Amino acid sequence: QVRLVESGGGLVQAGGSLRLSCAAPGRTFSSYVMAWCRQAPGKEREFVAGISWNGGTTNYADSVKGRFTVSRDNAKNTVYLQMNSLKPEDTAVYYCATKWSRAVEKTTSWDYWGQGTQVTVSS
Repeated sequence: QVRLVESGGGLVQAGGSLRLSCAAPGRTFSSYVMAWCRQAPGKEREFVAGISWNGGTTNYADSVKGRFTVSRDNAKNTVYLQMNSLKPEDTAVYYCATKWSRAVEKTTSWDYWGQGTQVTVSS
């Protein structure tokens, strides 16, 4: 079992920035692909960003490309999502997820999930 703990969510005005963190306490996840997904009220969960085990490959949803950056620090067992130029439509619960994979797929099919952190962007 892999436990993931997200932090960094909050309330921000449109155009602002937030950085989310996802830690895997007591677990080495250096061989796992990591991803961020989000779910807005009344909508299906959607893929946001993903990063390969060594950080060499990333993938983004078209809606966040150029505004969000995913990164990881395997020494700290932590993955980050830097969110800039936030829009009200980015409001959602953001989830960290992981699985072992050879590719960074744009998918919501992941083996392990965090509990989520709320991001609210006001207009």
